[in-house]
Amino acid sequence: MAKLLVKFQRYFRRKPVRFFTLIALYLTAGSLVFLHAGFAGEPTISENEPNPLEGTSEGTEFQYLGVVQLGRGFKETPETRNSVRRFGPWFKSVSKDMPERNKMGARSRALKGRKVREKEEDRAKYIGCYVDNTRRRALRGVSFFDYKKMTVFRCQDNCAERGYLYAGLEFGAECYCGHKIQALNVSESECNMECKGEKSNICGGVNRLSIYRLELAQESARRYGSAIFRGCFHRPDNVSVALPVSGVMLNMSVDKCVDFCTEKEYPLAALGGVPCHCGFPTSLFPLHEREDEQLCAQKCGGEEFESCGTAEYFIVYQTQVQDNRCMDRRFLPTRSKQIIALASFPGAGNTWARHLIELATGFYTGSYYFDGSLYNKGFKGERDHWRSGRTICIKTHESGQKEIEAFDSAILLIRNPYKALMAEFNRKYGGHIGFASHAHWKGKEWPEFIKNYAPWWATHTLDWLKYGKNVLVVHFEDLKRDLFVQLKRMVSLLGTTVFEDRLLCVEGQKDGNFKRSGLRKLEYDPYTPEMRKMISTYIKTVDMALKLRNLTGVPDDYYPR
Repeated sequence: MAKLLVKFQRYFRRKPVRFFTLIALYLTAGSLVFLHAGFAGEPTISENEPNPLEGTSEGTEFQYLGVVQLGRGFKETPETRNSVRRFGPWFKSVSKDMPERNKMGARSRALKGRKVREKEEDRAKYIGCYVDNTRRRALRGVSFFDYKKMTVFRCQDNCAERGYLYAGLEFGAECYCGHKIQALNVSESECNMECKGEKSNICGGVNRLSIYRLELAQESARRYGSAIFRGCFHRPDNVSVALPVSGVMLNMSVDKCVDFCTEKEYPLAALGGVPCHCGFPTSLFPLHEREDEQLCAQKCGGEEFESCGTAEYFIVYQTQVQDNRCMDRRFLPTRSKQIIALASFPGAGNTWARHLIELATGFYTGSYYFDGSLYNKGFKGERDHWRSGRTICIKTHESGQKEIEAFDSAILLIRNPYKALMAEFNRKYGGHIGFASHAHWKGKEWPEFIKNYAPWWATHTLDWLKYGKNVLVVHFEDLKRDLFVQLKRMVSLLGTTVFEDRLLCVEGQKDGNFKRSGLRKLEYDPYTPEMRKMISTYIKTVDMALKLRNLTGVPDDYYPR
């Protein structure tokens, strides 16, 4: 036996091609045996026998895929009995019906989505597919987007948490909430887009909302503890025009007025003693001149510990109804020849400023970079090249001469370096709206970060002042304190005409989903005396550079007390 093996070895050593040919033949034979085992036990469909899958959604799916299950240990099971053979007369006849393929596939996806919906009826009940567009929303409450991880449950959970009765999904990634459906019902096949974060379920379609009624929210939806107190304001001159809907209620309370205005789909609820008024913030009632709250201190008839205002001074609350007058956004209709920068040091509020600009102008903003997480959150201009000319302005943190001179004009956003550095550190280690861990603050990362980034805070501003063309300086603190005036300045530089009512709408939506909650504050001061001494020097340098150009210096709160 040993001699025989030695002969074989010598033979193949002299002619290796024959050896590799033998190996190839061996593998081919094994593959044929494997394929034959895969087809064993598979039912066939005769030419005259009707297809058992015709008329079912599963059959519609497999009809065009021609699925054949292959496996080493294939056995006939209840599931595999319904599989379709990919060869034979029946499959050939199906290929003649290919024009119907898209319609059948869409119907199949809709039916598949309906099955998952039915399983979730303990939490929410599927109502149907409805028409939706930016001019007239089917659901007029809050909205949020996630182009990567949106699911039906996530949308329902967010709407229920805010006390809404309905949740709707569109484009596979957009979630809308509301207390009332204001749209036409259409065929379910038009809601055929899979959820971005849940391929087994349907999240609406193109301008089509898949709407659910939130069963668990029914009992709690009448309470609006999340209504925002806006203040005490003098009665507008023409109440019926400024606040078009009103109602007189016995035993008036804040909850009753907020409930009433929410039902009427208005974002403002104004209590004037016994009557309750609803409307939008407009030039007739801008909510800019707050009065002393003592002027509104009249007890409510239905709740003695609440103030319900008077006939002359109204107590105003903002309901959970979203003001849709500033929610439509699109790319510029014609490509702009002017490239305008929205420049800032990292952590100075650039993302928040982009949110405000998009709401105020109705046009997407672009970016010098590409941040997939921001695109997934709704900044659709993020994917465009920064020179495309389709966006209203371009986010940038660049500070070199060549990079700055590439822009025709700029909005330069400056923020307190102590706050900006901490915000950027949080972003770097926790994401856009997350937080760095205590281990990062206490470790070597924080001192190293300050050493590299603190000088950049100063040089960034100095470079833009030196090399920038037509630079508008906006302080982050001023934008927070007086958003209407500062945003109006910014929009003016962008060269678009914006109505006052739209800017007032932005004031009510100013936070958006791109601001840290502020709930996780450090229990200690991360800045050492040496760090503060260094940063204080940079602040003085920037302050002097601003004043030399006849601009307002840095705010007083930049200097530590």
